[in-house]
Amino acid sequence: MASQTKENFVRQQGFTDVSADSCGVRFGALNFQPRIIAPMVIVAMAIQSAPIFLALSTLSWWGAIKPGWSVFDAVYNRFFAGSDPAARLTPAPAPRRFSMGMAGSFMLGIGMSLTAGWTTAAIVLQVFLAIALSALILGRFCLGSYIYYFLRGRLSYANQTLPWARGAE
Repeated sequence: MASQTKENFVRQQGFTDVSADSCGVRFGALNFQPRIIAPMVIVAMAIQSAPIFLALSTLSWWGAIKPGWSVFDAVYNRFFAGSDPAARLTPAPAPRRFSMGMAGSFMLGIGMSLTAGWTTAAIVLQVFLAIALSALILGRFCLGSYIYYFLRGRLSYANQTLPWARGAE
């Protein structure tokens, strides 16, 4: 079942060339960015730091707008992928870019709310961001990708990529 949830996650991110052999490597690579961002978000939430949220928003939006130039993908490819071409992250497909843009928007909203002194709005957005990050890291469910497929009229496919689904076709 663990292998199926990884395959579903990789498909949910927009990769169609999913095989049992490459899935584990790609799954780990795709989780690099959220596992780096999550601790920074926790620190930013703990100290209510607008600059950290704004910096993370910029990095997320940069990866969404210029997927071939994603800072996180470049760091992963340089230091963790090694020489294995299957382990390297390629420019993000549309569902993954949508997710990065959505995360960037939440972090921008939090940063701007903190800057403006709108504490309640910042906290509400932080709760939503924390839930989405937790679902992504712990539950292998990317809310942004799911919303992407829903908005594109592909709800059936989105449902097939849920962690508990038997698999996408």
